[in-house]
Amino acid sequence: MNLSCGLLLILFLILRLMNGTSRICQQACRLLITLILLSFAIHTAGLTVRWYVGGQAPWSNAYESMVYAAWCTLASSFPFVRHSRITLAVAAFFSGILLLVSNMNWMDPVITPLVPVLQSRWLMIHVAVIMCGYGFLAIGFLLGLTNLILMTLPRRPETVEKLIRETAAINGITLLLGLCLMTAGTFLGAVWANEAWGRYWGWDPKETWALITIIVYAAITHAHFLPRFNTPYALSTMSIVGFST
Repeated sequence: MNLSCGLLLILFLILRLMNGTSRICQQACRLLITLILLSFAIHTAGLTVRWYVGGQAPWSNAYESMVYAAWCTLASSFPFVRHSRITLAVAAFFSGILLLVSNMNWMDPVITPLVPVLQSRWLMIHVAVIMCGYGFLAIGFLLGLTNLILMTLPRRPETVEKLIRETAAINGITLLLGLCLMTAGTFLGAVWANEAWGRYWGWDPKETWALITIIVYAAITHAHFLPRFNTPYALSTMSIVGFST
């Protein structure tokens, strides 16, 4: 539902911008937003039931992490819905893609006991914070991609230009929130590593790339102090490049 509703909402919002106010587009947008919110409620209920049945936070393996990442991505768009419906649309679309990946045959949905290293309260805290950060960074990536697509439209009306500016502003906020949460989550992971293995940092690939990602997004969120990078195009491009890390 998220995938199809998100894609349709993106199309109707763009049509509404290009053709002005349209009653059909407005009604379609309201219906799609309602369906997305209903899907999110069902998604939340599913995570809650899985938590109750398994007796542990439902983000302890690859399948659960993808399902929770989809939930975080969609939830991260809610603070911006009032000012930007396109944010909800792209978040729902990407959430649907993540749910599609979680249903691939190499993902195991079976609830199994945790291995000893994961039997820690830090599993719930660390992973929850990190995934919320990823949700905001995913929103930034999607908004950047949307802006670049809108910039390719010939003879853009003023409504599209206004949307690009508003989306770029929201993009900057999401990247900053994602950076803060990802940094906090990395520090919490170091505390967990010390509890589990007796060291805070070991320079393994996962830890190293967490640090690289933090540095990259720190550079992106500070790039607006340089005039040549203080443009919607530069921010959109950097948010896409940053997400690749």
